[in-house]
Amino acid sequence: MIHTRELARTFRVGREVVEAVRGVDIDVAEGELVALLGPNGAGKSTTLRMLTTLLEPTSGTAVVAGHDIRAEPAAVRGRIGFVGQGYGAGGDQRVADELHTQGLLYGLDRRTARRRTDELLDMLELGTAADREFAKLSGGQRRRLDIALGLIHEPGLLFLDEPSTGLDPHSRANLWEHIVRLRERLGTTVVLTTHYLDEADDMAERVLVIDEGRVIADGTADELKGKVSGDLVTFTVRDEEHASTGADIAERVPSVGAVEVVTAAGRDPKVRLRVERGDAVLPGLLRALDAAGVPLLTVQVQRPTLDDVFLTLTGRSLREEA
Repeated sequence: MIHTRELARTFRVGREVVEAVRGVDIDVAEGELVALLGPNGAGKSTTLRMLTTLLEPTSGTAVVAGHDIRAEPAAVRGRIGFVGQGYGAGGDQRVADELHTQGLLYGLDRRTARRRTDELLDMLELGTAADREFAKLSGGQRRRLDIALGLIHEPGLLFLDEPSTGLDPHSRANLWEHIVRLRERLGTTVVLTTHYLDEADDMAERVLVIDEGRVIADGTADELKGKVSGDLVTFTVRDEEHASTGADIAERVPSVGAVEVVTAAGRDPKVRLRVERGDAVLPGLLRALDAAGVPLLTVQVQRPTLDDVFLTLTGRSLREEA
């Protein structure tokens, strides 16, 4: 569905040339759900705008939904749906009318446009809001309408630019439930940008990490997290003596990486260690600590996150940048 090579875009700001995207290679197969992650200014939205023909590349090539974005921009637009960061409907337009009009603009005949409108109202649970003006919808309803507008012409490829930003947790979960259901029914390929790392981790089949205009990582969430040096195991003890003993024991466990003792005034010392498969190592470690008489107050195992991946790759936190 998407094939790019050395896709790049520069902007001129006064006398300065800004390289927003510095030659990205992206391949997305039919039916995939791919997330683009990166801090503000990394090039995510610029890349999406090029792929959707809203911005012409400075150099490089891209074929989207079977058509070249430079030579056949109209054909690309006819095959894709795009949900941007802003709301796409007019404030005084009624929901059903807006969908029907969008279908006509895509070249559907009136009967097909009406059928698709009814299907999407039902599929996205907007039926009760069909005659309501856009300005009177809730935030979750507005985003679902945006997705319906992007799907009215049954595109094989849907771009979502931060679709759940600004929604409360319940509305975010509800929106994703609908997106998952749509993919199951229609087999739609989805490419999205998001600042919510849990969304990318839970929903995306592949994750592309973009930083400073380049793709610096590409793989499943588990594959990318595997590049981080293992799970983080933290156990808390009563005093520094037991912490030192616990650290010595941990260092002798096979596959354990760096071991660190953390002390803070007024708090119980903590021992932190990186280890492959923390869930498998932990039972033996606990037995060894118990046999040595090290009393544990708390034990925690943390799997690496996508933020840990970004931190490992760039030295910066994606959450802080976002």
